[in-house]
Amino acid sequence: MTKKVALVTGASSGIGEATARQLQQAGFIVYGAARRADRMSDLAASGVRTQPLDVTSETSVANAVAEIIAAEGRIDVLVNNAGYGSYGALEDVPMEEARAQIEVNVFGLARLTQLVLPHMRAQRGGTVVNISSMGGRFATPMGAWYHASKYAVEGLSDALRLEVKRFGIDVVLIEPGSIRTDWGAIAAGKLRATSADGPYGEQADAMAKSLERSSRPGTRTASPATVIGKAVAQAATARRPRTRYRVGFGARPLIFLSRLLPDRTFDALVKRSSGVPA
Repeated sequence: MTKKVALVTGASSGIGEATARQLQQAGFIVYGAARRADRMSDLAASGVRTQPLDVTSETSVANAVAEIIAAEGRIDVLVNNAGYGSYGALEDVPMEEARAQIEVNVFGLARLTQLVLPHMRAQRGGTVVNISSMGGRFATPMGAWYHASKYAVEGLSDALRLEVKRFGIDVVLIEPGSIRTDWGAIAAGKLRATSADGPYGEQADAMAKSLERSSRPGTRTASPATVIGKAVAQAATARRPRTRYRVGFGARPLIFLSRLLPDRTFDALVKRSSGVPA
């Protein structure tokens, strides 16, 4: 039987790396893609096929898909994981940075999906897995553009699921909670650089500390990236995958509470849990 092929973006670290390893263990031929292919030497040594890919470059995206199709003849699973968190008060964030956040987290995901879908349609099946966030269901302070990007991924995925069902293609959203990677520390650094000085400084400092906690080794307020990798592998191998997988610290209870509580009550809960002053 022909082995199925998976493409995972943002595979140089964190969730992407863990997902590539889990899919390989599940029996897929895995292509791990990232802007810095040199950072995937450990993945390559384990048998994952690495691919340089910048999701904001049309040439890079088109070449990556063409090379995989030329080598394998198919792509069965696309995991859109590449992305980052741009944090800062809305008033402070330059529009150039806002556009960059949407370009990577939304348009990069959408363009790669556009290029892969014709091959999935031709083979009458496939699974598109979009890595969203619990932050695609509710917002936290100082993260307006990050949350806007993840809300967009949620809506895009819901619409796409309706469009491609007739071709045997599944669309799955993964909504991680707090995950123990360097993502939080990077987002905190951006937040401090953008809003540490000025009227939002007190809120920025509190939120940055909250984000940094998720990156600390052994923290109890974040889950390992492997829990996301396992959820993706489960979705990729399921005959009928769920439309959403909420995994990782805080994801299920916080999404539930965001739907249950009045907005201002939930706002107060988010601020209190983040340490942000009222």
